[in-house]
Amino acid sequence: MDNYKFILSGGGTGGHIYPAIAIANELKKRYPNAEFLFVGAKDRMEMEKVPQAGYKIEGLWITGLQRKLTFKNLMFPFKLISSLLKARKIVSKFKPNAVIGTGGFASGPLLKIASGRKVPCLLQEQNSYAGITNKLLKDAVAKICVAYDGMEKFFPAHKIIKTGNPVREDLIKMDATKEEALHFFKGSTGKKTVLVLGGSLGARRINQLIEQKLDYFKELGVQLLWQCGKLYFEEYKKYNSDTVKVMAFINKMDFAYAAADCIISRAGASSVSELSIVGKPVVFIPSPTVAEDHQTKNAMALVRENAAIMIKEKELNANFNSVFSEVITSKENQEELGVNIKKMALPNATKDIVDQVELLLQK
Repeated sequence: MDNYKFILSGGGTGGHIYPAIAIANELKKRYPNAEFLFVGAKDRMEMEKVPQAGYKIEGLWITGLQRKLTFKNLMFPFKLISSLLKARKIVSKFKPNAVIGTGGFASGPLLKIASGRKVPCLLQEQNSYAGITNKLLKDAVAKICVAYDGMEKFFPAHKIIKTGNPVREDLIKMDATKEEALHFFKGSTGKKTVLVLGGSLGARRINQLIEQKLDYFKELGVQLLWQCGKLYFEEYKKYNSDTVKVMAFINKMDFAYAAADCIISRAGASSVSELSIVGKPVVFIPSPTVAEDHQTKNAMALVRENAAIMIKEKELNANFNSVFSEVITSKENQEELGVNIKKMALPNATKDIVDQVELLLQK
């Protein structure tokens, strides 16, 4: 039988959406006649990104609770009831054989209803600190796929499978040479290359840091591939030069990684998983504003294994130059960090997660 029906639910950020799309793509490879439906939150980025990937999506009227008393919080009970009712209608009409949740508020009502109807459900948790929705669903689902050790503090140990996070197929098969990649970006083969990543929208503090340190990078003789994000491109494009390539978004990430001698990045779960596969030295600058400071916890999981360097935002002014120069000027440090981060990689994550879905289908 390959005419299964799958519902995937997750969203709010790319870190929840892209793993869900990757899982759907792998399921589609194995079951070409299967039907797929995504469920997300209305007005969030999944309502645009999922159709672009070729899948149907239904939106729920749901948002998260704010940390302070706001009108949105007063509306939350009404949104929750509305979302539960719509989720019930979706599950009744679509009749899924399995449901996969990748985090984000929309997955809460959907998986709660599906599990109540005895539909096999699987969670995928990307971060080293579990999200609130996944923590609330831990008792309702059959399996929980994680990317880090020590997740027993959030989930029942017997449900946990360590698979890693899905990453883009082109990174797993990355075969571009450094020379090809530098030619693509019109960079010099005689200079060390630093890749700067703040996410697709950009990271204001990282952009401010790079702007402040342009003369310092010049002194070190390094060139930059700087993804500043589409929100900040107009502000920073003036710095484009032979040695500074400013881009709103890098489409050829396999080339960017191949070109890089060192990478400066946020520490979102997807970024950490990708960078582990790439196997280059990384300086993480975690966002301090995300829920439960989970980016710091993601980065620390690698720092403890001497697989990456981390600098907190509040320490950038005092520590960046000394920490960064230790990495970029030492071939030995670069090799050690690269080897150690590669050991943390789980390149078969998507296939391993879908293997778990298949086990649920057989029960």
